[in-house]
Amino acid sequence: MRKIDIACIIDDDPIFVFGVKKIMELIDFCNSLMVFRDGEEALHNLKAIISANKKLPDVILLDLNMPVLDGWQFLEEFVKVPCEKKITIYIVSSSVDPEDVLRAKSYELVSDYIVKPVTVERLKEVLRELETG
Repeated sequence: MRKIDIACIIDDDPIFVFGVKKIMELIDFCNSLMVFRDGEEALHNLKAIISANKKLPDVILLDLNMPVLDGWQFLEEFVKVPCEKKITIYIVSSSVDPEDVLRAKSYELVSDYIVKPVTVERLKEVLRELETG
């Protein structure tokens, strides 16, 4: 499996972020990692990266329940941002509500919905999915 260049985690839970980072290191998931604590911080920084024409993440792991700007609000705003690069977004949430899953699939940018906790096997699947496109 080929690792991705840049991954991004948007999640306010430091324990989740720590765990996913460890799994990513274990399976050699990516070359570098961006972490944002809420949707507003992520949106602000990603817009700045796009404006500066710098390298964007290949994949975003997006939590739904966060302060300031939640995952849904982030998606609503992010889809409006003109961006040439295709960024694959995975919703990563503890919510098992079928409404959330359906809503997530209504976004073209959202590839899949992953229920926490994230496992080594599931992140390997993400790598395979990204490889096959």
